[in-house]
Amino acid sequence: MQVVTHGDERPIWNMYQTIRYILEHYIEEYNWFYLAQDDTYTQADRLKAMVPHLSMDRQLYMGSPEEFIGGEMQGRYCYGGFGYLLSRPLLLRLRPFLESCRNDILSVRADEWLGRCIIDYASINCVDEFEGLHYDRHEMGKNSDLSKEQSEQFNSTLTVHPVSDPEQMYRLHKYFTQIELQKSYKEIEKLQAEIKNVSVLAFEGNRSAHWPVGVNPPFEPKTRFEVLKWEYFTEDTIFSCLDGSPKCELRGIDRMDVADVIDTAMGELNKKYMPVLHLKKQQLINGYRRFDPTRGMEYILDLQMEVVTQKGRSRSITKRVHLVRPLSNIEIIPMPYVTEATKVHIILPLTKEDTSQMKQFLELYAASALQKKENAMLTILFIYDLFQAQQVNQNDIFAEVKSAITFYERKFPGFKVPWISVKTDTPSQIKFMDIISKKHPVDTLFFTATVSTVVNTEFLNRCRMNSISNWQVFFPIHFQDFNPDIAYQGQKPPDTIDLVRDAGHFDRNVFDEACFYNSDYMATRTQMASDLQDNEDLLETLDIYEMFVKYSGLHVFRAIEPALHQRYSHQACNPHLSEDIYHRCVQSNLEGLGTRSQLALILFEQEQGNST
Repeated sequence: MQVVTHGDERPIWNMYQTIRYILEHYIEEYNWFYLAQDDTYTQADRLKAMVPHLSMDRQLYMGSPEEFIGGEMQGRYCYGGFGYLLSRPLLLRLRPFLESCRNDILSVRADEWLGRCIIDYASINCVDEFEGLHYDRHEMGKNSDLSKEQSEQFNSTLTVHPVSDPEQMYRLHKYFTQIELQKSYKEIEKLQAEIKNVSVLAFEGNRSAHWPVGVNPPFEPKTRFEVLKWEYFTEDTIFSCLDGSPKCELRGIDRMDVADVIDTAMGELNKKYMPVLHLKKQQLINGYRRFDPTRGMEYILDLQMEVVTQKGRSRSITKRVHLVRPLSNIEIIPMPYVTEATKVHIILPLTKEDTSQMKQFLELYAASALQKKENAMLTILFIYDLFQAQQVNQNDIFAEVKSAITFYERKFPGFKVPWISVKTDTPSQIKFMDIISKKHPVDTLFFTATVSTVVNTEFLNRCRMNSISNWQVFFPIHFQDFNPDIAYQGQKPPDTIDLVRDAGHFDRNVFDEACFYNSDYMATRTQMASDLQDNEDLLETLDIYEMFVKYSGLHVFRAIEPALHQRYSHQACNPHLSEDIYHRCVQSNLEGLGTRSQLALILFEQEQGNST
């Protein structure tokens, strides 16, 4: 929507400037132009539906015809309060005479001035009917009650005037929207009935019309692994919980969802059987639901109800009902173009606890990135606490790591690993990135990794494609190996670990790995500057994921990433970070031990050993 100001409060001058602006900017783009006042309510959809049935090559001036003040001039003008429609040929006819109208025609009202201009130079009068189509309008009384205005003529109107109260404008819009909604529902019912009638003639008969009519058929699994799972629930309990528990209380949106489905079911049943029978819900005996990606949320309800006849007799019955909450229309979101040629700067923070895994990290990095000449650069942050920093000249805890880096730099000519030493007792993702960010250009693509991350070409390409400057940051959910002592029970793990249930899981509790551009990081850091002045501990209690979610307007893309793999490692959880981050770290360690069945088997074997 464009807002244009003319800088003049004189009505005639404003109207002249409006017509002139339309002729200069829009006359070649549109066939119809509609002018209305700010106290006019217009049914825009009805107006849009009407104009395709009008001849666009005719000079048309359509609205609410009124006689000129005084009655001295012949013809009629369109009263501005109800809005009016102008055709493109009519405005083109006026173009050469617009200056003459401004200089020669005197009028108090802008709509009268335009009407006189059109009559004088185009010989066209205002009409409210053309080619069988009517310009219906309704004059709203000063203290009129909307509930008393609901006649058939009022329901079919195009415009309502005057509407000086903003609340009345919203009430009108709600009322007319409900009318259009009911029309849509009736049209849907009509189409459903037609589909049922036509389906009788199909090869499979009525079975060819899937229920509900007009909604995609149910998803058909090709293998047993694709079978959709049903969740069992009652009115206050669900037997499929996010934390893996067998039973938990229905809360929040889930409880509202179940209540809404039951109310809808009872409403539809009463609509079907009333007035012969009236149904009252007594209780939900069984409830089942599942999400079908092809059609939406499906429900099966076993309802115990009291049936009351017209004579007042009642009895209790049980009835099974099926409901579907269909998916809304799919929206295609336009995304900027990205390529896979961008250089990825891998940022690896390293503490004393990580040094034992660094040898394996470098071996895997050399095999997947250096030997394949991947367009990536590794930067390491050596993190010392205050005591370790004081002893760095006598006993550098990262001496072996630095030697290993030198070895690979000699083995692969052109390969350099810049490193930065950081001294802190409170490690923080944001503090580390502040240091890195200042040393790189704004168009740098970062990937923050951990020493357990297995870097490969497939994921780096995914990092490039899912990170879009000034648009999107990417926080992948990696596949985490289980503790090999538990998952393989003392046997040697395979060289290549498959993404299967007994080998590991996608760790939704970890947000350490991320792909984003330096420009987006810098802009987001700037946004949190004011909060940082009020709370100096903010840098230590937030991680980069929370920073982007809270302070940026970017799309934060969080998704399972099969190409990103992490070896098993026990994380050192920092209690100085926020309670939520610390809890996620502890939860990640617990869930990363093994499956419930693997843990239960170990406990069972221990109890058996203790008993003997």
